Amino acid sequence: MGHEPDAKPNGASEPSFADQLFDAGIDLYWLPLGAGGHFVRLNGRIYEAIQAHREHRRPLDLYHSALDVQVPEGRFVIEMAWPIPDGDGRSRGVVVEGPVGDRRIARFRVFRYEVRRWRDGVIPDILEAVASPQRLSDDPNRARRVLGLVGSVPALVWGRDACEMGDMWNSNSVVSWLLTRSGFPAETIRPPAGGRAPGWEVGIVTARRQPHGGEEPVQLREVQLASPPWDPY
Repeated sequence: MGHEPDAKPNGASEPSFADQLFDAGIDLYWLPLGAGGHFVRLNGRIYEAIQAHREHRRPLDLYHSALDVQVPEGRFVIEMAWPIPDGDGRSRGVVVEGPVGDRRIARFRVFRYEVRRWRDGVIPDILEAVASPQRLSDDPNRARRVLGLVGSVPALVWGRDACEMGDMWNSNSVVSWLLTRSGFPAETIRPPAGGRAPGWEVGIVTARRQPHGGEEPVQLREVQLASPPWDPY
C-alpha cells in the first residue's frame, strides 16, 4: 500500500518556491525477484520453499526493491545490483561496492555487488514491477537527504546474516536502511499482497543501531565513486 506524503521533520526548512516548480519526491518500486532471469527466479523459489517449510507457512512471492528519487537538480535511481556488468561503475552512478558471500573473494568483480545513485538511470525490468510506483514523499528536502545518504550505505556481505536475525543483507536492506536513516518509517511499508521482501527488517535494524548524522555532502551534478578496498579486477 502507498504512504501519504510525510510531515515536515522538526527543524527542516520549507521547500523553496523554486523547488515547488519541479516534481520532487521518492518513489518505491517492487520488482519480482529474478524478473527477466529464470535462474535467479528458480533459486528464489527454492529458497522461499525452504524458508516457508521452516516457518510452517505457505510460500510467498519474493520482491526486490528500488527507489526513484526526483529533486529539482535531476532524477536518480537508487538500487543494489549484482552481478556487476563491467568495470565502468561511474557511468551507472556507483558509489558503494560490497562483497557477495565472503569478503575473502571480493577482489573478483563477480563476487561484488554495487549500490547505484544513477542520474537519469533505469531500473531493469521495471515493466514487471508490481503495485508500483509507491509515492513515499513529495518533500524535496527529504529526497535530497536520501540521495546524500547513499554513499554511506554499509558495505555488508550480501547473503549473510549480519544482524543475527535469521535473514540476509541484500537489496531490500539497502532501501530500508536509506529510508530509516532519512527519518522515514520504513517499518510501515509492506510489499505487494501475497509477497514478502527478504532483508527489509535487516536494513531497518542496521540503521537504528548506527549513530545518526554524517551523510555525505552529495554533489548532484557529478557523483564520484570512492576507491574500493580491493583490486577491481
